[in-house]
Amino acid sequence: MRLLISGGTCRFPRLCYSEALKYSMRRKTFGKALCEHQMIRWKLGEMLRQIEALHDCNERVAFQYRSGVPDSRLGAQAALLKVMASKTFEYCAQEASQVFGGASIVREGPGRVVERLYREVRASAIPGGSEEVLLDLAARQAIAGACKFESAEQSKL
Repeated sequence: MRLLISGGTCRFPRLCYSEALKYSMRRKTFGKALCEHQMIRWKLGEMLRQIEALHDCNERVAFQYRSGVPDSRLGAQAALLKVMASKTFEYCAQEASQVFGGASIVREGPGRVVERLYREVRASAIPGGSEEVLLDLAARQAIAGACKFESAEQSKL
């Protein structure tokens, strides 16, 4: 279920990025397009970096699931992926809102999509477990795996 939630959440950061990019290309400030300002390019670049990392992690976990990796091993990966998806969505919505400025808080106008996504961020983090619970689950599984590995290594001695 967390894999499905993560997969669904992955499209929202990309939509935030796309809206911010289009707006930054149209909006002119100080005689040039908003996207020609270094700080805006940094925002767009960091959004894209996080989106691509999320996409790659999502593909890896989905591949493992399709390959028949046991649920006991996928649980932690799916939990971390879900946390990463909600954190990436939150970051991209916040940065897109910054690119839009005051237009991102108005329900009508050029920032209406970003305004709506920004309101949805917290709601998307709740299904499938809170971030703290999921991080705890992943850490517990990692610790259990490390203990098994350590035990196996000591038995070889």
